[in-house]
Amino acid sequence: MLSILDRYFLRELAQTVMATAIVLMVIMTGGAFARVLQQVANGSFPASVMFQVLGLRTIDSLTSVIPLVSFIGILLGLGRMYRDSEMHVLSSSGMGARGLLRPVLLLGMVLVVITGTVSLWLGPWAVRTSDALVAAANRSVIAAGLDAGRFTELPGKGGIIFVDSLSRDGSKLGRTFVATQSVGKNGQPHVKVVSASHGELYQESNGDGRFIAFQHGWQYDIPLGTNDWRQMQYQRNDTSLSSVQANEDDDPAHSKSSWALFQSDNPDDRAEFAWRANAPPLTLVLLLLALPLSRQSPREPKYGRLLLAVVTFYLYYTLLALGRAQIGKGHWHNEAPLWALHAVVLALALWMLWKQYSPRKLPASRAGMAA
Repeated sequence: MLSILDRYFLRELAQTVMATAIVLMVIMTGGAFARVLQQVANGSFPASVMFQVLGLRTIDSLTSVIPLVSFIGILLGLGRMYRDSEMHVLSSSGMGARGLLRPVLLLGMVLVVITGTVSLWLGPWAVRTSDALVAAANRSVIAAGLDAGRFTELPGKGGIIFVDSLSRDGSKLGRTFVATQSVGKNGQPHVKVVSASHGELYQESNGDGRFIAFQHGWQYDIPLGTNDWRQMQYQRNDTSLSSVQANEDDDPAHSKSSWALFQSDNPDDRAEFAWRANAPPLTLVLLLLALPLSRQSPREPKYGRLLLAVVTFYLYYTLLALGRAQIGKGHWHNEAPLWALHAVVLALALWMLWKQYSPRKLPASRAGMAA
């Protein structure tokens, strides 16, 4: 049964964590939106699936966001109580470390469960769904924005295409006209115009490129600024619709299920699983570390401890990332060093908390005067 004080702490801290989460998610979503726009401009996937991909990648980023949100939210919430002297009044009324730990641990259990769900299941599912969505969009010219009866710019701004009819699934084209521009070996720009009685869309077996197989038509190759243009009649002519540029940040292990990673002996897979498995303890340790770090006097700057919190999180997170890299390189064969790091930081947090709430002994001179 929760006491009035427990409910008060839970309400205040939960509100601060939620407010912090909203601010950080807006900032991180803006950065993710910029990267998605860049990939759309590069032709990696069509703009029609841009917002779906953005939403799924935002879900995946929660694995890193929730620990930081929990840490800063608890720090700001308790810091406000210290500045308003609420904590000092409660301490003078007999509230010790146990009274503070109980509501924080209750809130921490909820956040740890959410972090574990996102890192071990929801995040990988979002990555796989995003990859499948992009692959399906790249196979369909309808999703690429092609519409019958109007000119459409090719992905990557490589030219324009016009079709007078289109099948329901977007794979069969009617009479088609395509104009693309490229630069020749001598640096001279060329314009290639292709017309066909009908065509068909297909994708390379490795999924790297989309092509249109034109049937029964004409092709014109026109070097700009000269009269040396060529005309060719063909039975079949394959033209690249766009060059699908792979994302350099793509990690094959990142889209695998946690169970598949757990069963794998590949160093990259073990590093990815170690990263996911360490997200929940990271959240819990940061919550407990926020308790002693939030203690401040009423005259301290409002956001003075925020800089200390960011630096602490950065060092902690960087050490974990270095450990993940060592596992990925095969230098470490298990994640025990990462758990040891959690244990060290947890011991430091509990020692700082004990120092703050332990009874203070009077100096010998003052104790003698008191006697």
